[in-house]
Amino acid sequence: MQNDETDTRLLALLAENARTPVVTLARQLGLARTTVQARIERLETTGAISGYTIRRGAGGRAALRATVLISIEPRSGPSVLARLKALSGVEQVHTTSGRWDLIAILSATTPERLDQTLDDIGAAKGVLSSESLIHLSTKIDRS
Repeated sequence: MQNDETDTRLLALLAENARTPVVTLARQLGLARTTVQARIERLETTGAISGYTIRRGAGGRAALRATVLISIEPRSGPSVLARLKALSGVEQVHTTSGRWDLIAILSATTPERLDQTLDDIGAAKGVLSSESLIHLSTKIDRS
């Protein structure tokens, strides 16, 4: 089933604060509480909402974050991904188009831990090269 404009607005409100009471959401959307509840249940059932989580504030996040651009050998994707998955400092990995094959998002509590994770990535069998970009400050965060 296709999401309509109301579903899109509801998802945006929930993304902003998933703990917003249904009655408040209903008021903001100009709908009955039961209608909003039914929409939320449908969005969960269809997979448009796959779960609820927290967004960590500055005090709850690791002190250091980095993005690593990774080039890998042909057909080494599964083994490289398995190695990246085993590294606790690796939060996300994305495939890409263009010069780099993968983008990994890292977090660490100390520069030494970040350095070790970067070394582990560079030493992984199948990794041809990597380039790391240390995050200095966040200017926009819509996650």
